[in-house]
Amino acid sequence: MIFEDVGHITNKEEFLEKILVYIRLVEVLAERQNISIPQVSIPSVDMIKEMKDMGVIYSEGDLILLKKTIAGIYDRFLSALSFYLTHQQLYGNQLDKLNNKKRKELQKKEAKTHKPKMVDFFAGAGGLSCGFTQAGFKVCFANDFEEVCVRTYRYNHPELPSDKVLKEDIRKIVSNIENYVTEDVDIVVGGPPCQGFSSANQQRIIDDPRNELYKYYIEAIKRICPKFVVMENVRGMLSVANQVVEDYKSILIQKDGKEYSYDVAYRLFNSVNFGVSQNRERLIYVAIRNDITKSKHITPELLFQKIEQACEENPHYNLQSALEFIKPLDAPRIKGQTEVDDEKTGMKIGINDYDSCGNLYLKNINSARKLPYVFNHKARYCSEVNYEIFKRLEQGEDATNPKIADIMPYAHRNGIFKDKYFKLYADKPCRTITAHMKMDCLSHIHPYQVRSLTPREAARVQSFPDDYLFLGAYLKTYMQIGNAVPVLMAKQIATIIKKYI
Repeated sequence: MIFEDVGHITNKEEFLEKILVYIRLVEVLAERQNISIPQVSIPSVDMIKEMKDMGVIYSEGDLILLKKTIAGIYDRFLSALSFYLTHQQLYGNQLDKLNNKKRKELQKKEAKTHKPKMVDFFAGAGGLSCGFTQAGFKVCFANDFEEVCVRTYRYNHPELPSDKVLKEDIRKIVSNIENYVTEDVDIVVGGPPCQGFSSANQQRIIDDPRNELYKYYIEAIKRICPKFVVMENVRGMLSVANQVVEDYKSILIQKDGKEYSYDVAYRLFNSVNFGVSQNRERLIYVAIRNDITKSKHITPELLFQKIEQACEENPHYNLQSALEFIKPLDAPRIKGQTEVDDEKTGMKIGINDYDSCGNLYLKNINSARKLPYVFNHKARYCSEVNYEIFKRLEQGEDATNPKIADIMPYAHRNGIFKDKYFKLYADKPCRTITAHMKMDCLSHIHPYQVRSLTPREAARVQSFPDDYLFLGAYLKTYMQIGNAVPVLMAKQIATIIKKYI
């Protein structure tokens, strides 16, 4: 379910957000076609049925509660609903993600497919899952601890039942993982947070208590016994790479009268080599179960060689490729306006007046689809001082540049924070998109507009498709995007692995 009916909602904010998403999806395409939406204040029989199918209400008697719950947008919701029902050919399947009945139909269809099955731990907003599903995998379970990430994941993966996307601490579910993962799994993927790399005085740094979640990831692998494992992490994990290899090689699983073990290897990859318009280094571990290495004549080292060979054929893209064919925006100059949609500063859901396949990079990330919407393209608030700094800096210049010395608020800390301000190069791959952008985006200043990157531009740099909607508060969208694995990177790794399943 994407909706809990109004009589049983556990999160009113989430319910309202999805109602507003529905309204905007209807309104945007109406605007695109220059059609006015007639005002409706009393629901018809067909509208009531549609609300039941969506899951917004359980029965007609819930309408009074619905009106009270969504208050000032009730009539706007009814008007959008009525317009959709009379113009369904205009929308196709664009609203299916917000309809419980249609999601269930899709899930039944997906359940009958014979795609390789995967589990995604520490799934975040779904970068790994997005890439793997594009490559032909089927997610059977995903887990993350961040509520907003789970919300985004559920919306964008309608093929997976919502109760199979669990918001929970992995430490609480590993011991009874069989209650959640009820079928044989081909691959487990994930990026467990690891932080204890500086404790060089310890014999095994990876055993640092701060890396506890990694240990639970290993325990999950033991209990699920997948054919393949992909684990991704930061470059800093290289200092414990051999210790991680030891942990994987010590896995021994007794299952159905057989004993299983894993061979494992790791590589440091840069996403730019996967056709992503970003310099982003990620450490990738691949483990393969012993029976698969034998029957498929494949080792992790050979798999990495094939991934590297595939990368040799990929073109390299610069930041400009990700920033083309999208509306220019002005930064809001008044505090508190970041969540307010308007034509000049952008919208959470807006009309796409540009070609979503306008260059080869966009064609790749959008899978050659023409998309009517642009999501999360909203500029961030910019103070007077920052606006002046943004304006003065040229591409490639940072906080130490003398032309901003007279207004630089962090001049006394330039030795430590020289990259606090950085104007991005348009003709080079983007610097790494990070979760820190939720704090400020001063290190990711747009190369030729006086503002920082929008969440949508950051998502394009991460190779998310333009119709991947990030839910939640504006600043949390940056966190979701920055923590993700680039989609095209995940897709290419998945494509190579799929050949051996």
